[in-house]
Amino acid sequence: MNHRTLSAVAVTIGSVRETRGRTGQGRGQVSTAGRRAAEHEPIARVLPMLSVPHLDREFDYLVSEEQSDDAQPGVRVRVRFHGRLVDAFVLERRSDTDHVGQLGWLDRVISAEPVLTPEVRRLVDAVAARYAGTRPDVLRLAIPPRHAGAEKGAASVPLLPVIEPVDPTAWGRYLRGEQFLGALRDGRAARAVWQALPGEQWCERIAEAAAAAVTGGYGVLAIVPDQRDIDALLAAVTVRIDAAAVVALSAGLGPSARYRRWLSVLRGHARVVIGTRSAVFAPVDRLGLVIVWDDGDDTLAEPRAPYPHAREVAMLRAHQLRCAALIGGYARTAEAQALVRSGWAHDLFAARPVVRGCAPRVVALDDGGYAEDRDAAARTARLPSVALRAARGALERGAPALVQVPRRGYVPSVACARCRTIARCRHCMGPLALSERDAAGAACRWCGRIDTALRCRRCG
Repeated sequence: MNHRTLSAVAVTIGSVRETRGRTGQGRGQVSTAGRRAAEHEPIARVLPMLSVPHLDREFDYLVSEEQSDDAQPGVRVRVRFHGRLVDAFVLERRSDTDHVGQLGWLDRVISAEPVLTPEVRRLVDAVAARYAGTRPDVLRLAIPPRHAGAEKGAASVPLLPVIEPVDPTAWGRYLRGEQFLGALRDGRAARAVWQALPGEQWCERIAEAAAAAVTGGYGVLAIVPDQRDIDALLAAVTVRIDAAAVVALSAGLGPSARYRRWLSVLRGHARVVIGTRSAVFAPVDRLGLVIVWDDGDDTLAEPRAPYPHAREVAMLRAHQLRCAALIGGYARTAEAQALVRSGWAHDLFAARPVVRGCAPRVVALDDGGYAEDRDAAARTARLPSVALRAARGALERGAPALVQVPRRGYVPSVACARCRTIARCRHCMGPLALSERDAAGAACRWCGRIDTALRCRRCG
């Protein structure tokens, strides 16, 4: 043993007592019941996958000499915790421990693949702190279950992933749109809330933004609400970027396919990741742009604890990595507008004349006597003749026509035809509704009472 011994740590395993010396140059050898501790950093600090909040902390375990090469930070291991085997992640390897008492051994290394990267670990810590959750719960959302067969083999990396040059003309319709694309290409941390024009081909615009970032050598992460949006965006992106560099992640994939694609992202083979809410944790290499489309969609809110929202996780990730972020949609949410007002993101919108040129023409039909005087059948027709003519004209021009009709036999709200005052129950002031089953009169939606002599409270 080296004479410059600083301290000694006593470890008892079963009935065997051992003493290891911590020295300035190295460590003494430890052998217990046929096990020999690793020469270098024999202690692994792990995070067990336990959902109990008070156990959301690190624990130290001994690493055997046989496990030392595989038990690296980020890998999955199995440890014995209170008499049962549980999964855990190795957070770090250490030469000493602050634990007073016995140290158990790692039971085994599940996989030598370092699936928990330092970047994802920082993000998991931030999400757990923001949503008052536990790190194991967030890790279950961030890292998919292991599939042993998917870890074999490695995909090839395309040398020139961008196969179509980016045309900034369409982004030029938005104020500072072309400058935004230039910032993505240069790797600057440009953050914007994008108000898409009516009828905008959002898939094409996002694909152009992704291609600009990939041209600069950066990775892209795009989060969309559902599988239909994934398919549409994937088709647009693969026109401009080599399909071998694009990966789609969603919960609908099987365990093997999902883990194989996730590993291709982890190993740096994929430059663009498109997915639903759980893909926001994907370990994209050199992430330069995070995109969230239609952030007001309810499917972007995780229904499992600690219930993070993909938009908030994307914001945390962009802040930690100092990378670009784009939050877009046809309608702007209050949360997205708050990002603009706080100065965290720029407002990316089109000028008013451009919006007017793209917006559809809206004609409101009068439900009073004017329409009935011009069209005698308007009183009984479910689709007035003026609406029918508009639909036929759209079809002749090759444009789509959407017909939305009210629910037959049910009127959820009643108002006076003369003064527009909402009809309310005289007993509880609840709204009155009409239905086929309440033929005697309007029924209150709150208390259920029927008003057989309904009259307007304002004009009589």
